Amino acid sequence: MIDNEYFDVVIIGGSYAGLSSALTLGRSLRKVLVIDNGEPCNRQTPHSQNFLTNDGKTPKEITTIARQQVAKYKTVSFYNGLVTDATKANDTYKITSLSNKTFYAKKLVFATGIKDLMPNLIGFKECWGISIIHCPYCHGYEFKNKKTGILGNGDYAFEFSKMVYNLTKELIIFTNGKSTLTKEQTKKLEERKIKIIETEIDGFEHKSGVLKHILFKNNTQYSVKAIYAKVPFSQHTDISEKLGCNLTPEGYITVDAQQKTNISGIYACGDNTTSIRSVANAVYAGNISGTIINKELVIEEF
Repeated sequence: MIDNEYFDVVIIGGSYAGLSSALTLGRSLRKVLVIDNGEPCNRQTPHSQNFLTNDGKTPKEITTIARQQVAKYKTVSFYNGLVTDATKANDTYKITSLSNKTFYAKKLVFATGIKDLMPNLIGFKECWGISIIHCPYCHGYEFKNKKTGILGNGDYAFEFSKMVYNLTKELIIFTNGKSTLTKEQTKKLEERKIKIIETEIDGFEHKSGVLKHILFKNNTQYSVKAIYAKVPFSQHTDISEKLGCNLTPEGYITVDAQQKTNISGIYACGDNTTSIRSVANAVYAGNISGTIINKELVIEEF
């Protein structure tokens, strides 16, 4: 079993961004280890949309194919586990897993994604990614021209309604309490016949994640096919912060256009660095990180 081995690069996270980075590095003959615990944030989503050549496949299908393709490169290895710590001594990173395995690397990539923090509403978690959705580009076409809700208030609900209104005119805003929309915003929504419902929500009736009704605290209910919602998030791990990597005010790992963090030798890519949560963007960011890391290693070694 892999333990105490030295690698050019250790990639923490083996979903789209991590595998894309590994593919680029493997093709550059770099010795790479991908560490992943097999729990991507989109594992509940039935289909992945808006990714050219793979539109409509399940997230697992795409990941399985990607991993098979990356595994063809003999310098790339995989370890199924959870990273619990990473430290730096001189120019080498020491990575420790939950099972106390240790690995060493010249460069480190965080492709760890983010953790969605679910509200305390009955059924929300079970519907997340299925019929309670976050992105009109990822899911909107599948719910076009259907009765759709936005769970939100104020500026967020108003601005987001413009995007969703393009996909369906049967649109309702659920503010889950007193509306904080301005008079001007409310008037514009009413002109477009977008309903605003302020009743507090108790939960969501569903069948295997497919919405049936919104259940209100006053014992009434409302039927919609889908609801858009924006939930807070946290990083899956604080290891990057412990190593000195900066976070943006929103909580993403700060990277430049080359996916470099503020710490030399540490890169980050994927959902942990941006609000653009798409497979295509994660693959792009992973490719960039792999390209720049290899270039950096070439310069150091030449």
